[in-house]
Amino acid sequence: MTSPAQPPTTPPATPAATPPGQAPDRHGASLRVWLTTVLVTLALMVVGTGALGAALLSHTTTAGNRLVDGILPAQRDALRLETALLDQETGIRGYLLADEPALLEPYERGLTNEAEAARRLATVLDDDEGVREDLAAVQEAARTWREEFAAPAITSVENGGTPPSLQTGKARFDEVRGRIAAQQERLDRIQAEARTTFGEARSQRDHILLAIVVAFLLTGTALAVLLHVGVLRPLARVRTASRRVADGAFDEEIPLCGPSELRSLARAVEAMRHRTVAELNASRRNAERLDRTAVALDAQAAELRRSNAELEQFAYVASHDLQEPLRKVASFCQLLEKRYGDRLDERGTQYIGFAVDGAKRMQVLINDLLTFSRVGRVQDARETVALDGALDRAVRNLAASVEESGAEIIRPERLPEVVGDPTLLTMLWQNLVGNAVKFRSPDRPPRVEVAVVDDPAADPGFHTFSVTDNGIGVPAEFAEKVFVIFQRLHARETYGGTGIGLSLCKKIVEHAGGHIRIDTEHREGTRIVFTLPVVAAAAETPASDADDARPQPAPSPATTEGLPR
Repeated sequence: MTSPAQPPTTPPATPAATPPGQAPDRHGASLRVWLTTVLVTLALMVVGTGALGAALLSHTTTAGNRLVDGILPAQRDALRLETALLDQETGIRGYLLADEPALLEPYERGLTNEAEAARRLATVLDDDEGVREDLAAVQEAARTWREEFAAPAITSVENGGTPPSLQTGKARFDEVRGRIAAQQERLDRIQAEARTTFGEARSQRDHILLAIVVAFLLTGTALAVLLHVGVLRPLARVRTASRRVADGAFDEEIPLCGPSELRSLARAVEAMRHRTVAELNASRRNAERLDRTAVALDAQAAELRRSNAELEQFAYVASHDLQEPLRKVASFCQLLEKRYGDRLDERGTQYIGFAVDGAKRMQVLINDLLTFSRVGRVQDARETVALDGALDRAVRNLAASVEESGAEIIRPERLPEVVGDPTLLTMLWQNLVGNAVKFRSPDRPPRVEVAVVDDPAADPGFHTFSVTDNGIGVPAEFAEKVFVIFQRLHARETYGGTGIGLSLCKKIVEHAGGHIRIDTEHREGTRIVFTLPVVAAAAETPASDADDARPQPAPSPATTEGLPR
């Protein structure tokens, strides 16, 4: 048969370079530049509009303060000043008409109020030259009226003389009224101008604040559009293309657009897509190779089934048809010796013995080959086996040779349970112990020790066992050769057997999944070490106890003959 085809291997993928048709991008603003520009623009707008708003508020506040804290109090003080002067004129007139000193009280009160009102008026609008001039004119006119009319009139009345005429006093006081009217007119004009200025400042403030709000809205809209066009839309394109690639559209190219960071990301995704496509193509080629390999393996499996069928036929022939002629040869040779033995000379009898011995050895060899071929094919049970029971059966089968040789068999109180075929494991123990008894040293009785070995190097799922004897041993250079079928280290006349025993042991152990070897470091005799699979706790059942009570098939001659070393 041809050897199985080797499974194809995938060549290692190399990192994808810049995708074809897309040159490396070394330009374009980065996302950091975009964000910095947006933030700087917003900061400048906030600072500029804040300064402008503060200036507008300051101007409006100044205009309002001038109107409320300056002009309106000035008008109020001007009215008080006018009232004080009118009180003086009223007091003088009443005093002149009635000649009552009590009637001078408005005059005296007016003097006090005039001085207080003039003082406050001079401090309220001290920055307006016209207001100061009007105040001085009013005070001068009032002083003139008092010096030329009020004071002489009071003196004349007190001295009993003739006071000035009221008409003279009225003429002088009309000048005061004129000065007061001029002052009030100036204050009204200043108030009107201040109100106009305040209204204009407030209107200008409202318009500019509205313009600031509109500018912010337009700027925010522009930045949103720029962010959408420059970042969000390219990101959406990359995301959409990546999603299509993830859904299986490997021919979809990842666009390189947007800020530099997004371009770098898109370039990396595109490189990954190229690598994925390369890996996919390699996988498809491997799948095609695997399909061809599967076809070849199917053909080999068919050939193997045919070969196994022929092997089954050979086993049947070996177990029936080939042994019948051998039995006849042996039987008739024995009858020939029995009936005509007295007529044969010594050489004839020897020849008949050779023929009978050859026929028997041929029959044993056929049985051993049949047993070897059945391992893993006919006897293929996978169950929990108590090795104590298998070893007991093997020792019982070897009882005659053990008793004859006086062999001492040392074993642990309890052997662990393993997974395997009970019959094959019995054959394993029987061959190993039988070999240890057969190949004993002529100068000492055989001693066979079965042990469970704690081997740190062994697989964790296996038990390790050893069978040690004090026999003739196996040279280290033949440690592998003894496991080859039909290999013998001694002549057949010295140690009998067919040379299949240890090869059968190797096949049984390896069929169970373990390994078997000769410990070449052991010097006194031979030590064979092998492993068998552990029974998992969940798989442990009482089935192994039933195996011990179940009748076992009789072992073939190979199990008793062993392998000559």
